[in-house]
Amino acid sequence: MRLSVLQVIAALFAAVCLVIAFIAAGVAVVSGVFMLLAVAALGFIAWTALRRAFGRDRQRPPTPPAPPSGS
Repeated sequence: MRLSVLQVIAALFAAVCLVIAFIAAGVAVVSGVFMLLAVAALGFIAWTALRRAFGRDRQRPPTPPAPPSGS
């Protein structure tokens, strides 16, 4: 069976569409990885900030204020 020109063009078009689809899927995967890295970085920043704000270091007695200088 001999392929017509239209069938060859359709096959080439389908191949190009498949390549573009695989590239888009790869971009989506890379984008998802970077999104997860960004979420992890934000979580780390929030966790360290909260740990610093509510950690044991905050329970030290406050230092008394400096006496006013006499004029």
